Amino acid sequence: MSDLTDVNAFLLVARSRGFRQAARASGLSSSALSDAVKRLEDDLGVRLLNRTTRSVLPTDAGRLLLERLGPAFAEVASALDEVKSSRGRTAGELRLNVPMSAARLILPPIVPPFLKAYPEIRLEIVTDENFVDIIQSGCDAGIRYDERLEQDMVALPIGPRRQRFALAASPSYLATRGSPKHPRDLLAHDCILGRFSGRAVPAWEFERDGEEVVINPKGGLIVQFGGGTDLGIDAAIAGSGMVYLFEDWLRPHFDKGDLVPVMEEWWQQFSGPFLYYPGRRLVPAPLRAFIDFVRQMQKA
Repeated sequence: MSDLTDVNAFLLVARSRGFRQAARASGLSSSALSDAVKRLEDDLGVRLLNRTTRSVLPTDAGRLLLERLGPAFAEVASALDEVKSSRGRTAGELRLNVPMSAARLILPPIVPPFLKAYPEIRLEIVTDENFVDIIQSGCDAGIRYDERLEQDMVALPIGPRRQRFALAASPSYLATRGSPKHPRDLLAHDCILGRFSGRAVPAWEFERDGEEVVINPKGGLIVQFGGGTDLGIDAAIAGSGMVYLFEDWLRPHFDKGDLVPVMEEWWQQFSGPFLYYPGRRLVPAPLRAFIDFVRQMQKA
């Protein structure tokens, strides 16, 4: 039977997609991790990782091992965390996979008091706009909106339960181009667009008194949601066009007067995000603490 330490080293490297990344996350050296993976490959007689100068990716055999053993090792970690918490302290690591909007709008009022309440928990936030398998990504839980939740997951409301998309432009843009009165008027305006990586630019949706209007606006700037969102806002402030984004993300700019709300009566509401996690029997103690903390905040 292969040494479980070597198996764990492989899981760390495969999830981190690199030896240096895994070394930083685990506190082990890159050479020790490399030796451990090589021993495991020699023992199994099959290559588990394809190594290049730029990336480290699992082979087909490596992906199979990751899929089969990843959840099992997570259960072991959960059991150990429960034993630690039974001694009166909750300790360990908690990794959350979240979109940038959640890191910006949902987590700021939650994270500081949570860390204060649980000083022995190390919390890592991984921002990712893509659909992800949180098990394979090495995360304990994620935050997504209902249409992007993974199947067979337990979902818990987190943050505000109703949010809105807001349309905005700078005072200088509106002074030059005028303010639209109906969503279809946007087809004659410059619009700052956004999209997820590898996906088409989504339509803009509006609703008023039961009337729904969907348009495909045009514009000279497209940014990627997440990392490029603030660039799109800066461009709108500079007068390059209209921006359509989370109201809470734009609210500070409304308060400062950098941007002006446009057609607020047409802003569409949508349900808030969810914390989701695998419904396995043993939930890691740090995740259990976070779940309970979020539930208490939702009640407050």
